Amino acid sequence: MKKQIIQTDDAPQAIGTYSQAVRVSTGDTVYVSGQIPLDPTTMQMVTGIESQIQQVFLNLKAVTTASGGSLGDIVKLNIFLTDLDDFAMVNKIMASYFDQPYPARAAIGVVALPRGALVEMDAVMVL
Repeated sequence: MKKQIIQTDDAPQAIGTYSQAVRVSTGDTVYVSGQIPLDPTTMQMVTGIESQIQQVFLNLKAVTTASGGSLGDIVKLNIFLTDLDDFAMVNKIMASYFDQPYPARAAIGVVALPRGALVEMDAVMVL
């Protein structure tokens, strides 16, 4: 897979753990469904926003691994939060799972998520 990180001074510079855009020239694309903070062993929701963010990244990691890739193969990450005040914590935790160059990313505030989750993420990865 060849990734080209797109960066232009004609748009705001990245202010967190993301790239403005990522162009992929070859490879297999995998669309990762939204992951919520369910513990895969118990299928119960973990509690607390920090634990929920960690669990979602662990779930994404498991799905990307099962797809034959890794978190580093994610080119687009969508983050859904019921409270956008938790965005700074997402940035902090995301930095421990991703290296630069970061994937393109969006953060969306929502009223509710499945099963009362506080956070959900989906992704596009290219192998």
